[in-house]
Amino acid sequence: MTTASDPAYPAHWEADVVLRDGGTARIRPITTEDAERLVSFYELVSDESKYYRFFAPYPRLSAKDVHRFTHHDYVDRVGLAATVGGEFIATVRYDRINALGRPASAPADEAEVAFLVQDAHQGRGVASTLLEHIAAVARERGIRRFAAEVLPANSKMIKVFTDAGYQQKRSFEDGSVHLTLDLEPTAESLAVQRAREHRAEARSVQRLLAPGSVAVIGAGRAPGGVGRTVLRNLLDAGFTGRTYAVNKALGPERRELDGVPAFPSVGAIGEPVDLAIVAVPAERVPEAVADCGEHGVQSLVVLAADYAESGPDGRERQRALVRQARSYGMRLIGPNAFGIINTAAGVRLNASLAPEPPAAGRIGLFTQSGAIGIALLSGLYRRGAGLSTFISSGNRADLSGNDFLQYWYEDPATDVVLLYLESIGNPRKFTRLARRTAAAKPVVVVKGARHSGTTPPGHAVPVTRVPDATVSALLRQAGVILVGTVTELVDAGLLLAGQPLPAGPRVAILGNSESLGLLTYDACLTEGLRPLRPLDLTTGATPADFRAALAAALADDACDAVVVTAIPWVGENGAMESGDGQVLADALREAAAAAPAKPVAVVHVEIGGLAEALSAAARTVNKRAPQTPPNPAPGGPSRTNSPGETEERGPGLGQSLSTPLGGPPREATRIPAYPAAERAVRALAEAVRYARWRREAADPGKVGEYEDIDEAGAAALIERLLGPAPDPRGTTLTASDAEELLGRYGIPVRPTLPAPDAAHAVAAARRLGYPVALKTTAPHLRHRPDLGGVRLDLADEHQLARAYAELTATLGKPEELAPVVQAMVPRGVDTVVRASIDSAVGAVLSFGLAGAASELLGDTSHRLIPATDRDAAELLRSIRTAPLLFGWRGSAPVDTAALEELLLRVSRLVDDHPEVVAVGLEPVIVAQHGLSVLGATVRLAPAPPRTDLGPRRLPSY
Repeated sequence: MTTASDPAYPAHWEADVVLRDGGTARIRPITTEDAERLVSFYELVSDESKYYRFFAPYPRLSAKDVHRFTHHDYVDRVGLAATVGGEFIATVRYDRINALGRPASAPADEAEVAFLVQDAHQGRGVASTLLEHIAAVARERGIRRFAAEVLPANSKMIKVFTDAGYQQKRSFEDGSVHLTLDLEPTAESLAVQRAREHRAEARSVQRLLAPGSVAVIGAGRAPGGVGRTVLRNLLDAGFTGRTYAVNKALGPERRELDGVPAFPSVGAIGEPVDLAIVAVPAERVPEAVADCGEHGVQSLVVLAADYAESGPDGRERQRALVRQARSYGMRLIGPNAFGIINTAAGVRLNASLAPEPPAAGRIGLFTQSGAIGIALLSGLYRRGAGLSTFISSGNRADLSGNDFLQYWYEDPATDVVLLYLESIGNPRKFTRLARRTAAAKPVVVVKGARHSGTTPPGHAVPVTRVPDATVSALLRQAGVILVGTVTELVDAGLLLAGQPLPAGPRVAILGNSESLGLLTYDACLTEGLRPLRPLDLTTGATPADFRAALAAALADDACDAVVVTAIPWVGENGAMESGDGQVLADALREAAAAAPAKPVAVVHVEIGGLAEALSAAARTVNKRAPQTPPNPAPGGPSRTNSPGETEERGPGLGQSLSTPLGGPPREATRIPAYPAAERAVRALAEAVRYARWRREAADPGKVGEYEDIDEAGAAALIERLLGPAPDPRGTTLTASDAEELLGRYGIPVRPTLPAPDAAHAVAAARRLGYPVALKTTAPHLRHRPDLGGVRLDLADEHQLARAYAELTATLGKPEELAPVVQAMVPRGVDTVVRASIDSAVGAVLSFGLAGAASELLGDTSHRLIPATDRDAAELLRSIRTAPLLFGWRGSAPVDTAALEELLLRVSRLVDDHPEVVAVGLEPVIVAQHGLSVLGATVRLAPAPPRTDLGPRRLPSY
């Protein structure tokens, strides 16, 4: 029988998982070495749970039982255990059975399954997680159904089965409930799995950010140093929980540090510790982690460096750290982390090296870099923005941006999410989570290390072959606001956190500088907005003039947003005055408070105190407000007020500044201020695009359905082409096989006939009918008509023969050029349609115009498969050269409907058959009526594993 070191041991079944309460456990196959663990585990199970498992009193396991439960062939008999700290907390096993319920081997496809969970760990979602994993193992071994006998009183286990989302049958036989589960994943089972994943991962983050007690391990005896700095920051922030200092060098005479109880170890504290900040050198971290794990610490923040960023040895130390932390059920931030902050009034946690904690606010900030984290905190602080939470994850060896998206999605204290990412470990999952979060609140991302071609030091993540431009396009498809710099991240965050979303792209511009107004106008056009003619208030304008002009602009139904430009104005004595920024800020706020809720941004030049006044804690404004309901805010929908009510915006960002007639004064919104027109307009443009995405996301479109698609025929053809032993590297189909497969999905490819010499070329032309095209297929000339390898509109044999002679004389011998003949098709626009599958990102559909210019400029659009009709329409319109499809400079528009249908058919082919790992249609000539596919390549390979459909597991880098 197998042990963990046996080559037959299925190591790929091992997985770290997050349980319902946010703690972790390890799932692994049970081996012959687990006899003592099994006996110890069973002794801790209550008599009631034993009765539910064996349907009779069963106080202890016999030697025969222990042997049976630890000896498996991992095919017909499989046992898995969930472990914490190396000890079993739950087990599950299946035994393959035949139609009579007796032990069997393949081809029998049913198995009996049974669970046992230690009472202390019941209610943590252990059994539900084990069911996901044992079901995946069973499917791998050819088992299609599980059968289970459960006592009617065992309602918890019945619920585990019934809530799993699988197709099932239920009956009552001989005093027990008989359940049969079909193990094929369903939409419901996948939804259940993802909902559980969301709750568990969000809870693990919540435990980290809102601890009841914190221990700083490595707080030095003398002031200074990393540990002592974090301790000081915790105290200065006013952390509401219990705080402890831990330093193994402390003697019995030293009982406190900075007024905090001090101990030589976590175990010596004698009270529960929820969060440990580990600020000791890397070589001492394992000892500290073990101390934490053995005494019930839930979460760790490891500040120590010298891990994966230092090289191969450090990478192995990092992996060992993650394994050790997870083995105790702990989640981990770091290593090489800067720390975490939670500004909630009930927490006030500053467990970081940030000397100046941010003010409380509505922005959640995640960064993978301590240095960038410092810059972002400083920039937001200077501009008066507050944060709900801040995380600097360092090497992100465990908790990552995905986990915090899970948390922020439902966090009522966070309205805008800002992320600085240098790597994305699981792009497929990140895109899914970002799309869901962006539907509720803005997600703004700046991605570093985009062009380095390597993973940043310390980030041990899978490498994707998909170019960064493609990943960026897919993130935008998911509603992510993708910006290019850290400055733009702050600029966009300020606008989204303080203003409602614009209803459209129309922008009013007003101010006391004609030149600054024109710069703003030009910037709006550059960003694709629709600016109105700037209103010049002249340099003599006073704050009262600004207030009146802004109020009028906001009340104008012809605009969706306003940009105010301001420079020092001319005073009564004729001299230029910078004025009191507070006075102008109050005037602008007052105008905004009395008008419908539309976003306002201010561009200012050398006006002292204006930016600070606009971003400071808002003053109350006593103004009557119109009863018109405002535009929706980013964080949620608004509602119409009842008389006497103030407006409630739930988790939304853009507070309406209105006060119902006779109601109490409201707090005015912070108005973002920018030192340059381009920065303000760029932030506003991102808000406009995001608002449009939010509106369109409500109707994502439909996947193409066509009656002439032969899905079963295509599947049979693919199976035949791959053969019984397919090459795992894949194979490129011949032209005829590719044409046959595409034909099954209603994608005809124009026939192409070889022309190894002039006589064959003439014969091919007679078969196809004149006029024809003669072109080379040599790799260095293929799809490059600019190099002279194509001759078009050859009307007869004479022209064809002359063209053949010219081609071979100019470019090379026929055997080098591999010429082909093809019938001419109606002229139009040459385009390219491609689809490919990446294990990390998934299936991607791409579109662009054919030709070297588009390829050099990277003018290609991308969407995830399966694509909807809305996706197909956006694919055509999102490339820069799209005007060529719609009648540019007097040319006739082409048949975009036919092109969109082609995109949807290719999407269906790849989505229906994951063995189709690449499709290339080039060129696709789109005419005024219809289109023609002139060339096609298809690549098949064994279907890649879908990690997003498997059981939940934490990444293991």
